[in-house]
Amino acid sequence: MSAAAWSPRVWRWLVALAGLAALIVAINVAVTLIMGEAGGVALPVSPAPRTAPGARATSPAHAFPLQTPEPPVVGTARLRFGVVTQSGTFSADELIRVSDQVGESPSVVMAYVPFGTPAPLSGLARVRQRGATPLITWEPWVPGGGANQPAFSLVRIVAGKYDSYLKQWGKDLAAWGMPVMLRFGHEMNGSWYPWGNGVNGNQAGDYIRAWQHVHDVVRGAGASNVAWVWTPNIEEPGLTADMGRFYPGTGYVDVIGLDGYNWGTVPRGSWETPQQLFGADLDRLRSLAPGKPILIAETASAEAGGSKSQWISTLVSYLAAQRDVTGFVWFDINKERDWRIDSSPQSVAAFKQALVNRR
Repeated sequence: MSAAAWSPRVWRWLVALAGLAALIVAINVAVTLIMGEAGGVALPVSPAPRTAPGARATSPAHAFPLQTPEPPVVGTARLRFGVVTQSGTFSADELIRVSDQVGESPSVVMAYVPFGTPAPLSGLARVRQRGATPLITWEPWVPGGGANQPAFSLVRIVAGKYDSYLKQWGKDLAAWGMPVMLRFGHEMNGSWYPWGNGVNGNQAGDYIRAWQHVHDVVRGAGASNVAWVWTPNIEEPGLTADMGRFYPGTGYVDVIGLDGYNWGTVPRGSWETPQQLFGADLDRLRSLAPGKPILIAETASAEAGGSKSQWISTLVSYLAAQRDVTGFVWFDINKERDWRIDSSPQSVAAFKQALVNRR
C-alpha cells in the first residue's frame, strides 16, 4: 500500500514514533559526552596534522603538557641568605637566575635607591611575592657623581631641605604596610660617598643628626613597618674612621651590620679569610649595641689570590656559628672585581653546598 493511502491516524503514530526516536538519540549523545568528560569514555580527539614527506612530526601541544619546574624555595635556616644583583634593583629576572644557580631563593633582597627616586613599591611587591624581605639602601646622592655633592650635604638634610620627600616615602611605605628594611647612608665611616667622613663639608656629629632626622620624619609619617639598618664599612687603616663616631643610638637603630669584601691579592687588597675580615669588627659592633641583631649587608670575594670557592664555604659556616648574626647579603655584581656567585663553576657549586650545609 502506498504512503498516500495511509489514514490520518497512522500518520500521527508515525510522527510520534519518529519524535521518540530522535529524543532517544539525543539522550544517548548527552550521556556519552558526560561520561567522556568524567573519564568513563574517551572523547574524540582531533587528528594530528598531516606532516609533509620527510618532515619531522610534532605532537599536538595539548597532548603532552609541559611541566613547569617549581622555583627554588626561600630558605628557612636561621642564617638568612640575601643578595643584591647586577642592576642594583629588585629585578625579577636576576633573582630567578641567582635562585636557580644556588638552589635556594634569597630571603633578603637588596636594592640601591638614590634620593629623588620615589619609594619602589612595585619592586617591594615583587620581592614580597617571592617570600623575601626587601632591604633598601637609601643613598642621598646622584650615583656616580663622586663624594663632593653639596646639594646632599648632611647639614641640608638636617635643616629639612628634603622633608617633603622624606614624608612622602614614609606615607608610601606605611600604605604598603609590609615589613621593609631601610639602610640610610651606608659605609659612612669611609670617605667615598657624599654622606661620608670628612667630605662634602661634613663635620663630626652631622651624620648622627642626619640619621636621626630622617628616621623621625619617615616614622612620623606613619612608617612603623620599617626596620632601620645601620651598616658601617669594616675598619680599614687609612681608609675608615672609628665606626663608633657614627652610631645614631639604640632608639634609632633596629639592626646593626657591616660591609666587607675580600679584595684578593690584586691592587688594593690582600687575601683575607672571613674571620680576618669580620672578626674584630663584629666584636666592635657588639660593644656599641649589645643585643642588636647583626646583618652582613654587603660581602663577596674576588677570585685572584686564593680559592674563592673555599672562601664561600668558610664564610657561611663562620657566620652560621655567630648566634647574633642573622644573615648576609651577597654582592652579586661584576664591578671592581667579578664578585658574582657564578664567576666560576667552582664558586657556584661551593655556594650551593654551603647553603645546604647551614640548614
